[in-house]
Amino acid sequence: MAATSMDQLVALCKRRGFIFQNADIYGGMQGVYDYGPLGVELKNNLRQAWWRAMVYERDDIEGLDAAILTNRKVLKYSGHEDTFSDPMTDCRKCKGRFRADHIKDGKCPNCGSTDLTEPRPFNLMFKTMTGPVENPENLAYLRPETAQAIFTQFKNVVDATSRKLPFGIAQIGKSFRNEITPRNFIFRVREFEQAELEFFVKPGEDEKWHEYWKQNRIAWWKEQGLSEENMHIYTTPQEDLAHYAKACCDIEYRFPHGMEELEGIANRRDYDLGNHTKGQEEFSLEAHVHANPDSTQKLCIRDEENNNWIVPFVIEPSMGIERAVLAVLTEAYTEEDLGDGNSRIVLKLKKHLAPIKVAVIPLKKNHDGIMNKCHEIKQNLLKLGIGRVALENTGNIGKAYRRHDEVGTPLCITVDFETLENSPESVTVRDRDTMEQKRVNVADLPNFLRDYFLS
Repeated sequence: MAATSMDQLVALCKRRGFIFQNADIYGGMQGVYDYGPLGVELKNNLRQAWWRAMVYERDDIEGLDAAILTNRKVLKYSGHEDTFSDPMTDCRKCKGRFRADHIKDGKCPNCGSTDLTEPRPFNLMFKTMTGPVENPENLAYLRPETAQAIFTQFKNVVDATSRKLPFGIAQIGKSFRNEITPRNFIFRVREFEQAELEFFVKPGEDEKWHEYWKQNRIAWWKEQGLSEENMHIYTTPQEDLAHYAKACCDIEYRFPHGMEELEGIANRRDYDLGNHTKGQEEFSLEAHVHANPDSTQKLCIRDEENNNWIVPFVIEPSMGIERAVLAVLTEAYTEEDLGDGNSRIVLKLKKHLAPIKVAVIPLKKNHDGIMNKCHEIKQNLLKLGIGRVALENTGNIGKAYRRHDEVGTPLCITVDFETLENSPESVTVRDRDTMEQKRVNVADLPNFLRDYFLS
C-alpha cells in the first residue's frame, strides 16, 4: 500500500536521510527543512528531469538563473507590494495566529475559541536591506517567485538569442514566502524552490497554449510515476483568480493530508511585461494597471506577420520542487507483505529519480579480496554516468537489501566468493521491485546497466 499518513513519510525521511528539520538541535525552525544525503539526490534528479523536459528536449525554450535579491521596483510594478498577502487572524484566548481562510466554523484550530480578531492582510514577502545603511532607499526583498526576473530579463534574452514567438524562458531557483502557518511537512514552507516556465505567445493564441501546457504537464507528472487516479485538474473560478491572471488551472495531487495543488498553470496575459515596460501607451495592453516611469526598456517583440511591435501574453506552468518531492515519495511508498510474518517497505521510485542508482554490496564485510573487487566495480560503473553508485559495507546482505529497498535503489550488485573464484568473474544483480536475482558477468555489467536505465 502507498503512504497513508504524513507520519509514515516523515519517519522514513528522517530515518533514511532524506529530510531533516532545520536547526533540530535547537528545537527547529518552523517551515524550514534541510535535505540530507538522499534528499539532495532526489531533489537534483527531479530538477534534472524538469530541466531536460523543458530545455534540452525542446527547441523553443531557453534557461535563466537570476538573483534572489530583488529590486524593490520590480515588486512594486508587478503588484506584489500591494497584493501579495494572506488574510491573518489572531485568537485572543490562546494567542495563536492563523490564516483566516483556514479557519473552520469560526473557531480557533488550537483551542476552539470563537474570540478571534477581524482578518487583516499580511504581506508574505521577506524584506532586507542592501548596503550598510538601513533606509527606505536600500530596501530590497528576497524574491517571492522566480517569475519576475524572467520578465525583467525578457529583452536581454530576446536580444541574445534572437527568439521569435512562441518561445519560453525556464528557471529553477529559491523563493521565499513568510507563511503565517507553515504546515504539512514540506508541503507549505517559508523557503522553497520553484521550477517555472514563462512561455510567451501572441495575444489571441493564449487560450490554445494554455490548454497545451496543461496536457503537457499532466503527461510529465505521469512520467515521474504519479498515477492518474491520484491527480485532479481544478479550474479556478473567475472570481478567485490572482490579480494577474486571465485563467488558471491547478494540477492537484492526493497528498497524505488531502487533495491539494501540485502545480499551477496560469494565463498571465500581458500583465507582467506590460507593467514592467516603458511607454505602455504605445501598445494595446489588456492588463496593465500601473504607469511605469521607472523602466528603461520596452519589453516587446516584433510580430513578423504584420511587422508590429507587441507585448506578448504569457502562459506559466509553475511547480514547487518540495511539493514534487512529497508527491513522488507519497506515490512510491509501498508496504509489502512477504508472508510468514515478514514485510518490507520499498520506495518504488522511477529509475531516473532514485537517489542511488546502484548499490555494490560485499557478501563479507572487510574481506580484502571482495572489497577490492567492490571498489573496482564501483569505479567502473561511475564512468557510465548513470548517477550515484554506493558501496554498502555492512556485512549483512539481508539488511543491506532492505535498506536499499526502503530508499528506492533499483539494483543491488553483490560481490561474493564466486566472483573471486570463477572465470569469467560474475556478480549477483538483485531487482528492487521483483526481488529477483541473476548472475551477470562483470564484463557485461556496463551494457546490462545501460540497457536497464535507458529502457
